Amino acid sequence: MDTSTLFLQIFNTVFPLASIVLVAFLYARVRPTDMTVANRINISVFCPALIFSVMASKDFHIAQYVDLIIAATVVVLGSGLLVWPLCKWLKISPKTLVPPMMFNNSGNLGIPLIVLAFGESALPIAVVLFLTENLLHFTVGMYLLNPKTNLLNVLKMPMIIATILGLVWSLQGWTVIPAVKVSVDMMGQIAIPLMLFALGVRMTNVDFSEWKLGVISGFLCPLSGLIIAAIWYYVVGMSPENFAYLLIFACLPPAVLNYMVAELYQQEPHKVASIVLISNLMSVGIIPCVLFYVL
Repeated sequence: MDTSTLFLQIFNTVFPLASIVLVAFLYARVRPTDMTVANRINISVFCPALIFSVMASKDFHIAQYVDLIIAATVVVLGSGLLVWPLCKWLKISPKTLVPPMMFNNSGNLGIPLIVLAFGESALPIAVVLFLTENLLHFTVGMYLLNPKTNLLNVLKMPMIIATILGLVWSLQGWTVIPAVKVSVDMMGQIAIPLMLFALGVRMTNVDFSEWKLGVISGFLCPLSGLIIAAIWYYVVGMSPENFAYLLIFACLPPAVLNYMVAELYQQEPHKVASIVLISNLMSVGIIPCVLFYVL
C-alpha cells in the first residue's frame, strides 16, 4: 500500500467518527442536551440488540476468539498493574487513576473504529473486545472502587443477558427467524452512532481545571496498553491479524463510563472527568499514529 492510499484509508477511518462527535458537540453547545435517557436506552436495548445480533449470526464462533479475549484481558489488567506504582509519584489515589487507565472506550470509539479500519467482517471482533472490557469493568472495576460490591448483580445487566443468549444461540447453531432478525439488527444498528453522539455531547463538559493530569493520562492510557500488548505478542505470541486488532484496542482512551462510576462512588469525579474527556480529545492525534503502524 503506497503512502497516499494509506493516509486516505486512515482519514476515511477517523473522519466519520470525529465528524459525528463534532456534530454532537456543536449541537450540545447551541442546545444543551441531556443524554441520560438516550444512554440508558442504548445500554439497555440497542447495545444488547447489537451484541445478540452479532453473536447469534451463523458466522460467529466464540472459539475463534479465545486467544484475542485472553490477550485483551491481559491488556486491561496489565495496564492497571503498570500504572499503579506511578500513582504515588503523581500524588493521586490509585482508585482515581487506575480504573480509567484500564477500562478503555471500546464501545463508543472501539467498535466503529475497528469496523471502519478493517471492514464489516471485523464487527464480531469489535463486539468481543467490547464485551471483554465491559465485563471486566463491571466486575474488577467495581471491586476496585468498592470491595463490597455484589458482583452477582452483573448477571442482571441487559448486555450480559444478551451475551449469554447469544452464546447459547451460537453454540447450539440455532437460527433467528427472519422477521425477528431484521428487527434486532435494526435496533443494533442504532447503538454505534448513538454512542458516538453521546460522546460528543459529553465533550461539552470538559473540565480543564485538572488539565495537567488529563494530559498525562492522555499519554499514559494508550502507552500502558500498547506496552502490555507488545509484551504479550513477543512473549506469548499471536497471529499478526489479531495483534493488529489488539493494538487498536490497547490504544483507545478511557471509557466515559469511568466518570459515571467515579461519580456513583464519589471517587474524585472531577479529576476522573478531566482524565476521561481530555484523553478522548487527545486520542484524535494518537489513534491515527497507531493506525498508520497497523495498516
